[in-house]
Amino acid sequence: MPLTPTERDRLLLFTTAELARARHARGLRLNVPEATAIVADTVCEAARDGLRLAEAIERGRSVLGPDDVLPGVVDVVTEIQVEAVFEDGTRLAAVAEPFGAQERNDGAPGAVLPASDPIGVPQPELTLAVRNTAEVPVSVTSHFHFFEANPRLDFDRAAAYGMRLAVPAGSSFRFDPGGEAEVGLVPIGGARVAIGFAGLVDGPLDAPGAKEEALRRAAACGYRGVHDEASGAAGATDALEGAVL
Repeated sequence: MPLTPTERDRLLLFTTAELARARHARGLRLNVPEATAIVADTVCEAARDGLRLAEAIERGRSVLGPDDVLPGVVDVVTEIQVEAVFEDGTRLAAVAEPFGAQERNDGAPGAVLPASDPIGVPQPELTLAVRNTAEVPVSVTSHFHFFEANPRLDFDRAAAYGMRLAVPAGSSFRFDPGGEAEVGLVPIGGARVAIGFAGLVDGPLDAPGAKEEALRRAAACGYRGVHDEASGAAGATDALEGAVL
C-alpha cells in the first residue's frame, strides 16, 4: 500500500505509542521517547475524533502524570509539539506542561546546561577590515568560506582564502549597509574541502593552483577586494546586487 512520508511518520508514532502503552500497562515508568509518543498520539487521535485544537491539547496533557514517567522526564520534557489533522486542516498542537504543572530541577539527568563561558570560540589568526558596499545588510555565518562571501563585501580576498570567521559555531556576523568592521578569521579545519558556497573553489582548498584559480574566478565575477593577477584589473562591479549568505 503506497504511503506518503506523513502517513509513514504517523504509523511510526502510533507504533511507538502502542509499545509505550504496553510497557506502561506492565507497571513500567516511561522514558522520554515513550512518554512523548503517548502524548503526541493522544493528540492526533483526539483530532481524528473531531475535537478542536484546545480540546485535543487538553486531552494530551491529561493522559500521563509525573508518577507515570521516570525521574527526570518531567524536568526535561517541558513541551511536546505534534502536527495533527483536524476537521479544518492540519494544525500544530503544542502541549505545554504535558504531565501537569510541576516544579522542575534544571540540573536533572538529560537537561541541557549552558556553560558559564563561551565554548568553541577560536582565537583569530588574521584580522581583516571589511566594508559592505551593498545597500542591504549582509550576514556571514561561522563556517562560510569567507573568501567566497558576498561579492559586495570589500576586503582582501586573497588573505581570506581558506579562512572562516572566528566566531562560535552556528553564529553569524552582520555587516550593515555601507558600514565597516574588523573581523577575525581562522583557517578552515578538517579535510579543508570547500564544496558549494559561491562555487569559486568546489574542491580541496590546498590543491595545486586552487587558490590562483579561485582568485581568477572571483575577479571574473566582479568580487570586491580581489585583483586578477593576469590582467591586473580590479574585480569590482556595480552590476552585482547585495544578498544575505
